[in-house]
Amino acid sequence: MTTGRLPDHEQRILDEMERVLRRDRRLDRRLRTHCRHPRLARLAAWAPRPWVVAGWLAVAVGLMVAGIVTGEPGVIWAFAGVWPLSLFAAFRLLCRWTEPPGGPRSHG
Repeated sequence: MTTGRLPDHEQRILDEMERVLRRDRRLDRRLRTHCRHPRLARLAAWAPRPWVVAGWLAVAVGLMVAGIVTGEPGVIWAFAGVWPLSLFAAFRLLCRWTEPPGGPRSHG
């Protein structure tokens, strides 16, 4: 058994197998259900759309401005609840945009 790179034809076969497995939604769902914390796995796999992230950020900024201007505790608490969600959504979107084209585990 060698520890070096696979020959090109074997690498192509392996890449094709990974591509087919990645597209299998039933397999993906079954693997997620066997996860120890399926809700956390689902949250970690969440890929928000850019317009959703823009909306959450706009709401957060609006609440921040309203909280600064009015000083109302309800508005400040609403901002405190929305801000982490919008940051998480922005982070997930940036992660998706910077992911390599072949996926997170692509071979290079």
